[in-house]
Amino acid sequence: MQSRRSITCLGIATGVALSAAGIASAAPLVNGSLSSGEYGPVRAVQANPTGFGDSNLGQTGFANGSELDNAYATVSGGRLYVFLGGNTESNFNKAEIFIDSVSGGMNRLAPIPNNQGGFNRMADDGTGNGMTFDTGFAADHWISITGGGANPDIFVDYANLNPPSNGFFAGQTTPTNGTLINGNGGPSIEATWNNSNTTGVTGSTAPNDAATVATGLEFSISLADLGNPTGTILISAMINGSSHDFLSNQVLGTLPNGTPNLGDPRLVNFNQFAGNQYFAVNVPEPTTMAVIGLAGLGLLARRRRA
Repeated sequence: MQSRRSITCLGIATGVALSAAGIASAAPLVNGSLSSGEYGPVRAVQANPTGFGDSNLGQTGFANGSELDNAYATVSGGRLYVFLGGNTESNFNKAEIFIDSVSGGMNRLAPIPNNQGGFNRMADDGTGNGMTFDTGFAADHWISITGGGANPDIFVDYANLNPPSNGFFAGQTTPTNGTLINGNGGPSIEATWNNSNTTGVTGSTAPNDAATVATGLEFSISLADLGNPTGTILISAMINGSSHDFLSNQVLGTLPNGTPNLGDPRLVNFNQFAGNQYFAVNVPEPTTMAVIGLAGLGLLARRRRA
């Protein structure tokens, strides 16, 4: 029979093994709200007052300004989950998310064949321009989330950028409901937002509470659809104009404090700004770590009994 001390040691070892594996207690619920324990540490925090208006409506479905206050990300159950605290104005401004998950991809945006959702407005128009990411970031996937007008529905576009391929309308949903409907193909994406945030950055300040904003945009996509990445996934998120034609200063990872709106995305090169305009999340390997942990637990138990 195992002693109480043995059981205690087993419990401690279990906690260490699971913590090292990055195993969450449960996969996040894609509802546009950040719940305790869903994601772990914040990955990026906004350093700039918003140049796209500070929302003060406090309504779940509507916002009169756009800001990206913080970013959280985790991998659970074979899916990547991302939460972006803040607001997306209900005038069809775009939340643009680029994911670097495997080798290759676009460091400078090139057109996709069917210009899904107007993507090509950010890409090289044939003159050698096109939005350019930091060195070390090459986008493999694009997700764009938008909504507006009297209808509070949220609309999601997707494209595989490695290689440049036809994009898809991933579907639509309502605020706080992550299930998309009426899509025409592509990967299975969950996405929604809760636009009720009234804290975080303002039009003139970037206060410390930007890190604690707990409502905003949230999505998930399977690792299989990201090429089954291992190691680190890089993500760049930004607010763009309604026609993908005017970048705000709301970018995560953050631009340096005091950076104004960036304007025409085709002319933006993030290498011109200090820091990395992306954030990272590791792909955990819970099965391997758990097996190692459990093997260690068995050895520890045998030693205690001896």
